[in-house]
Amino acid sequence: MGVELTALHWIYVSFILLIIAFMVMRKDTSLVCMVGIFLLAVTATGSLTASISSIFQSFIYAITELLPTILVISIIVAMSKLLTVTGMNDVMIEPFTKWIRTPALAYWTIGILMMVISWFFWPSPAVALLGAVLLPVAVRVGLPALGVAMAMNLFGHGIALSGDFVIQGAPKLTADAAGIPVSEVVSASVPLVFVMGAITVTTAFFLLRRDMKRGKFIQTTLLSMSQTKTQPHLLSKRMKTILAFLIPLLFVLDVIAMSYLDLQGGEATALIGGTVIFILSLLSVLAYKKKSLEQITDLFIHGFQFGFKVFGPVIPIAAFFYLGDSGFHAIIGDFLPKSSHGIVNDLGAALSQIVPLNEEIGAVTLAGVGAITGLDGSGFSGISLVGSIAKLFATAIGTGAATLTALGQIAAIWVGGGTLIPWALIPAAAICGVDPFELARRNLLPVTIGLVATTIVAMFLI
Repeated sequence: MGVELTALHWIYVSFILLIIAFMVMRKDTSLVCMVGIFLLAVTATGSLTASISSIFQSFIYAITELLPTILVISIIVAMSKLLTVTGMNDVMIEPFTKWIRTPALAYWTIGILMMVISWFFWPSPAVALLGAVLLPVAVRVGLPALGVAMAMNLFGHGIALSGDFVIQGAPKLTADAAGIPVSEVVSASVPLVFVMGAITVTTAFFLLRRDMKRGKFIQTTLLSMSQTKTQPHLLSKRMKTILAFLIPLLFVLDVIAMSYLDLQGGEATALIGGTVIFILSLLSVLAYKKKSLEQITDLFIHGFQFGFKVFGPVIPIAAFFYLGDSGFHAIIGDFLPKSSHGIVNDLGAALSQIVPLNEEIGAVTLAGVGAITGLDGSGFSGISLVGSIAKLFATAIGTGAATLTALGQIAAIWVGGGTLIPWALIPAAAICGVDPFELARRNLLPVTIGLVATTIVAMFLI
C-alpha cells in the first residue's frame, strides 16, 4: 500500500529546502519558518484565523518541548557566573590544568569523557556535568568554546547516542520494528558506529585545528565569562578549598545515584539541575550572607536572560520542524491522511517505495530515510519506521536486516539526535555560550563525510 502524499507534504519539503538554503547563506530563518507554519495551517484548515493562531500555538508547543533544556541551562549559567565572581572557578579548574595542557588534549579528553558518561546516562546530563567544569580549562589552553561544543556534541549526541550500547533504548525500538533481536542490531551497529564516529570526530578535529591556525576563532563566548568581575574577597581561601572539593563531590554523588537508581534522560537531567540549584543557593549564602536573598534572584534573572537569548532564534525553527511529527496534530489538528504517521515519516516511507532494491541502493536509501526522519530534531521519533523499512528491504534483498536497521538508526540519530538540527544541539551550544546555528554549520561537513563513509561500509557488510 502506497504512502499518500498531499500538498502539506510538498509544502513542508519546500520549506525545509528554503530553511537549509538560508542557513547556508548565514541568514536568519525565523520569518521563513513562520511563513511555512502559516502556509501549512491555511492549506490544512482553509481558515485564516485558525492559521494565524497556529503560529502562536506552534511557538507555545516548541517552548513547552524545549523548556526543561532552557531551565537546566539557565541555572547552570547562573551558577557559572557565581563561581566566576567568587573566584571559585579558578580554584576548581586548577587540578585539570595539570594534565589538559593543549587544545588537542582538551578536545579528545572532553570528547571521550562525554562519550563514556553519555553511554550510561545519555548526553543531556553529561553536557551539564562536563560543561560547567571543563569548559574554562579547555578555553584557557587554547581550544575555542566552539571546539568544546563540537567535542561534547559529536562524541555524546553522535557516537554514544547513535549506538546506545548500554541503555539500548534506540536499538530496542529499531529491532522491534524490524522483527529481529536487539542483540543483532547492537552487534551490527558496532562497526558502523566505530566508522561513523572515528571519521566524523577526526575530520572535525583537523578542520578545527586548521581554522585555529588561520586565526578564525576569537576566544569569546556569548556567556562572556571573562567580562565578569571577580570578587575573590567574598570567600576565604579555606572556604574555597572546602567548596572546591564539595562541589565536584556532589556531582560525583549524582553519577552514583543515577547508576544506583537507574536514572536516565530527563530524570538524570533533573537530578543535575536540582544539584546546581542547591550549589547556587549554598554558595550565595556563604558569599553574600545577608544580601544572599537579592543576589540569588539576580543570578536567576541573569541565567534566564541568557537562556532565552540563546533559545530565542531557535523557537520559530523548532516550531516549524515539530509540525513534521506529532506536533502537527497538536498544533493544527487532524488534517493529514488517515494512513499518515506524520509528515516526516510519510516522506521517508515514500522515498523507500520509489527506489530499486539491491544492497547498494538499500544502504543509501536507509541512510537517506534515517536522515529524513531525523529532521524533526528528535532522532528517536522515526527510528521505528527505519526498522520497518529495513525489514522490507532485507526481505526483498534476502539478507542484511540487522545492518540496514543499524545504518538507519545511526543516520537518524546523528542528524536528529543533536549534531545537525540547531535546537537539538542547543544543550552543548548554550553551555559553551556559542551560536547553535554556527555549531550546526561546523558539524555539517564532518557528519556528512562520516555518513557517506559509513553507508559505503554498510554496503560491504550487508
